[in-house]
Amino acid sequence: MNRAWIEPAFDRRFAGMRILALAGVMVGYVLLLQRPFGARGWGLAAAGLVLCLAAGKWVFGALLAQSVLLVVSHELGAGIVPSLKVLAAVTLFELAVRQSGRRLAAGATGLALAVAVNRIEDLPGELLPVLYKMGVVAGLPLLLGAYVRVTRDAAVHARRNVEQQELRAEQQLLAARAAERTTIARELHDLVAHHVSSMVLRVGVARHVTAATGTTDPRITDVLDDLHASAGAALTDLRRLVAVLRAPDRTGPTTGSLVEPGALPAALESVVEHSRQTGLTVTASVDPRVARLDAVRGLAVLRLAQEGLANAAKHGGPGAHAELVVRVAEDAVRVTIHDDGAGRARPPASGPSGHGLIGMRERVDLLGGRLEAGPAAQGWRLTAELPSLATDMEPQL
Repeated sequence: MNRAWIEPAFDRRFAGMRILALAGVMVGYVLLLQRPFGARGWGLAAAGLVLCLAAGKWVFGALLAQSVLLVVSHELGAGIVPSLKVLAAVTLFELAVRQSGRRLAAGATGLALAVAVNRIEDLPGELLPVLYKMGVVAGLPLLLGAYVRVTRDAAVHARRNVEQQELRAEQQLLAARAAERTTIARELHDLVAHHVSSMVLRVGVARHVTAATGTTDPRITDVLDDLHASAGAALTDLRRLVAVLRAPDRTGPTTGSLVEPGALPAALESVVEHSRQTGLTVTASVDPRVARLDAVRGLAVLRLAQEGLANAAKHGGPGAHAELVVRVAEDAVRVTIHDDGAGRARPPASGPSGHGLIGMRERVDLLGGRLEAGPAAQGWRLTAELPSLATDMEPQL
């Protein structure tokens, strides 16, 4: 049986509405069966209803007052006793839903005694009818309310257990991720960074030997200079990545290898120039307002340009032409990279794929943007849109 509805249905915030609904239905039914009564009876009925509604806030005091009112009504002979019994039973039910222990026992006993006083003329000879009335008016609401309370508490306990299990699972996942980050950082540092560092040293030696032997071919010098710069930049990025993996809390998405907003146009120009050196013909159109972007979005635009042009050089083939367009609007930054695939023998069924595209998509999603990549009429097209944010605003990550 699904008992999940009990917790919200018997929330204390809705006590007034709950009591009013129960009292209205039950008293209405009793009044249909009861003979008409005079002004005194209506006054006592109104007092009982007010006390019943007051139970939403002062349930124990309202029950005691209703028990006294029940005795007074019997002594006055107002003919409203059955309706008052129903109202008192509703209040006792509410008390049993909320509380247990001495207050509940005292309230139930007081109401049972008030019912007994109403049937005092039947004692001691007719004890069974008196006990029956006491059970219906006081015992039944007590049991029903206690059942609801126990069931509700069990539902709350089960929900909290589920929340604790989810929290433990999340903590275990975070711990596993932290351990994996440490492992990856160690491997990057011990293996990849070592090899890249060796490359930087060897290229440096080659440059020195070239200069010492008088080799003046500018093509060789340019290639060695470019290799040295690229390897040095890769080593710097690797060290920053290792720092991020080792301490993600201290080196989050808003720190690390960010680009100063004013330096972004020059950084994009450097990316374009580097792509041209690989043999790719690049046409670039960069909105000068990119210098107004915050550092996080500036880095995202730069990485999109790097990865997109690298894909164009890799998959477009020799002699391919690529176009980079960066536009800044009031609400968004749009980056479009399109290559014509002119150097490809035949276009592939599916375009560039792998970790680069996945990483770009994750970066764009993190900033609340969207990325589309796929084959175009000619070649491959990548389009990304990021919500714009000026440098004087805090990045919302």
